[in-house]
Amino acid sequence: MTVLYVDDESIPRIIFEKIFEPKYSIMMADSGQEALKKLTQIKDDFIIIISDMRMPGMDGVDFIQEAKNKYNNLECFILTSMGEEPKIQQAVEDSLITKVFHKPLNAAEVESAIEDVAKRVV
Repeated sequence: MTVLYVDDESIPRIIFEKIFEPKYSIMMADSGQEALKKLTQIKDDFIIIISDMRMPGMDGVDFIQEAKNKYNNLECFILTSMGEEPKIQQAVEDSLITKVFHKPLNAAEVESAIEDVAKRVV
């Protein structure tokens, strides 16, 4: 199982990788477009996506929608620094995303969500 972390800011990517690389197979992308390309390279049976919401070009929900249109082996989460946003709420209601994480990243919360997914799919 691979965790694909998508964020246009480099510092959160570095922090995420330092925290989770010892435990999981981690792939990084700095945009939705790059993440879609990376998905074609992942050969795992199941992929967890954690995507920032606000990114240039394609926001996190739009990226996840496109990814889910192409792949059915995804569990997706959004990371945001904003409050409740209608687009994110709708994505949760539509089961496009499983959970919303708020910045700053809570490593224990993220790890718990990853482990919950791992228990269901393994």
